[in-house]
Amino acid sequence: MSQSAFSYPVLSQKTYFIRTFGCQMNLHDSERVSGVLDACGCLEAAEPAEADIVIFMTCCVREAADQRLYGQCSSLKSLPAAPSGKRVVAIGGCIAQRDGERLIDKLDNVQVVFGTSAINHVAELLAHAFESDEPQVVTVEDPACDATALPWHRETPYHAWVPIMTGCNNFCTYCIVPYVRGREKSRPIENIIDEVTGLVRTGVREVTLLGQNVNSYGRDRYGAPRFAELLRAVGETGIERIRFTSSHPKDLLPETIDAIAEVPAVMPHLHLAVQSGSTRILKLMNRRYTREDYLDLVQRVRERVPHIALTTDIIVGFPGETEEDFAETLSLARVARFSQAFTFIYSRRAGTPAAEMPDDTPRERIQDRFDRLVHVIEDTAHAFNQQDLGQVVPVLVEGVSKKDSHRLQGKSPKNQTVHAPVPEGIDPGSLVGKIVDVEVQTARTWYLAGEMRGEPR
Repeated sequence: MSQSAFSYPVLSQKTYFIRTFGCQMNLHDSERVSGVLDACGCLEAAEPAEADIVIFMTCCVREAADQRLYGQCSSLKSLPAAPSGKRVVAIGGCIAQRDGERLIDKLDNVQVVFGTSAINHVAELLAHAFESDEPQVVTVEDPACDATALPWHRETPYHAWVPIMTGCNNFCTYCIVPYVRGREKSRPIENIIDEVTGLVRTGVREVTLLGQNVNSYGRDRYGAPRFAELLRAVGETGIERIRFTSSHPKDLLPETIDAIAEVPAVMPHLHLAVQSGSTRILKLMNRRYTREDYLDLVQRVRERVPHIALTTDIIVGFPGETEEDFAETLSLARVARFSQAFTFIYSRRAGTPAAEMPDDTPRERIQDRFDRLVHVIEDTAHAFNQQDLGQVVPVLVEGVSKKDSHRLQGKSPKNQTVHAPVPEGIDPGSLVGKIVDVEVQTARTWYLAGEMRGEPR
């Protein structure tokens, strides 16, 4: 895209603030929006009060995201005047794609709405909003929009999100994503490899490959999934750490498991969303695998990668879930021995099949189930971390602990949070983006802690 595409004098020196809700794809989209604004001469602000432009990049998977958006948009009205004298509020992402112009009616201080495939229009829409009082809305998919070709303002110099595909074809009955992100569309494998190769040259040490279902990568473009081939090719670029998300159990092929086991750069961590341990509920969810299928898959993964960290998503309180169904979920969680799980109480999303399913389960009963599940996950997570006691783990340093500026914080290959004191005489900032070896002396439920050994690298 030419530089002239970002020539909007009205935006030059305007300050901007972006708040992101939701998944890693939204985080990456925010980095692209930020890159576009940087290219227009805008300046990033630390707080909404300091910004001429406030952008909310939204998620609509759960109802709480809608409420947070409405609350935070309304709170902007009480801020002092913007530095330039006019503040433009914009909403992007999935809620923008779903609701479009209705957001302008619901939120009277929002001037710009842009959908999931309209990031390349952001500068134009904002410029028009500053020059007129007319609302600016674009939610129609733009076939020419390739967000990966836009400028990029990465949050960190050592890690990068790399989308390999967009959209989803699965239509789980509880999920709004296929309706707001569209059908699966895979990027050419050559483009992804070129992008990662360029990132390695700039000093990036870890990439996370992104897709709603990475295991089906390439099916739309090449006629068959090529995710295993992609993992091997990315591993040959020289990148030190490869992660990926999200991974649908029904499409996790044996060759992908082999690539996880055999490519040194692929980290021993697999996020494999199960959603429920009940085959009956899985069928209602349209997940297209059974409880037995999932546990068999877990066994096959562990046979190839014995110490892999297995994480998951679980929904509690799906319409019609009985105590027997929930007991199946609890037992699956114990058998699978998850190192972490993102647990959610079912959130009804208008427009999805599950929203029409009757359910009279009392909220208190669902909350009780949720609490019981959390206890099981805490037990399995704590047990998983014990295997690293006394081990030396390589940690990619992300910064210092929020509670103690003299303790570094980073991630192990298994994606565990690791803490260690910063050695005397070393500036903590100099360690960010470095890999340090930490001898683990404490293993808690949600983190490891120990002492640095050797030199950072």
